[in-house]
Amino acid sequence: MTKRKSKLQEYIEAIVIALIVAFFIRTFVIQAYKIPSGSMKPTLLIGDHILVNKFIYGIKVPHFRNTLISIKEPKKGDIVVFIYPEDRTKDFIKRVIATSGDTVEIRNKKIYLNGRLYEESHGVYTDQFVIPGSIQPRDNFGPVTVPPSSIFVMGDNRDQSYDSRFWGFVDLKDVLGKAFIIYWSWDREDHGVRWNRFGNILH
Repeated sequence: MTKRKSKLQEYIEAIVIALIVAFFIRTFVIQAYKIPSGSMKPTLLIGDHILVNKFIYGIKVPHFRNTLISIKEPKKGDIVVFIYPEDRTKDFIKRVIATSGDTVEIRNKKIYLNGRLYEESHGVYTDQFVIPGSIQPRDNFGPVTVPPSSIFVMGDNRDQSYDSRFWGFVDLKDVLGKAFIIYWSWDREDHGVRWNRFGNILH
């Protein structure tokens, strides 16, 4: 009887430890996310499952978002997951275009940082029509200067992304981590696995 009890205790202890380790990893190190929209196409497709490095930008206190240990800040080109400013129950994923102190302007779909054309290969434009800035900020925006401890983000699918052009900046406190790899991908339209996307490193 004693042996059975001690075996049960061992199993319970092992399960509790495993749960604590899993919670720690998910909270501070790595978390999995599923892509629900096409705002980051073609870099990320609907149905891609990604891993996000939560440790790279520092260790934050959950809920309060205060940084306990600062490691580094997001830089231009990083794909980041963050708390959506207009609905804090949701997480968004976009690419960092500008960081604190940068002046951002968009003229006829072209991005200018600090007065210079921003050269990058990630942005895709699918709509030839250019919307005037007086109607909405998708194709003509700014100039605005990114405030301290903030970033300006956009989706790679530039004509189909609801991002900083529409709702403003992301506070660094709300950045949850950097996306770094696709570990699974399911095409819900064709009901099949996208094998060629497994293990793709995100840039």
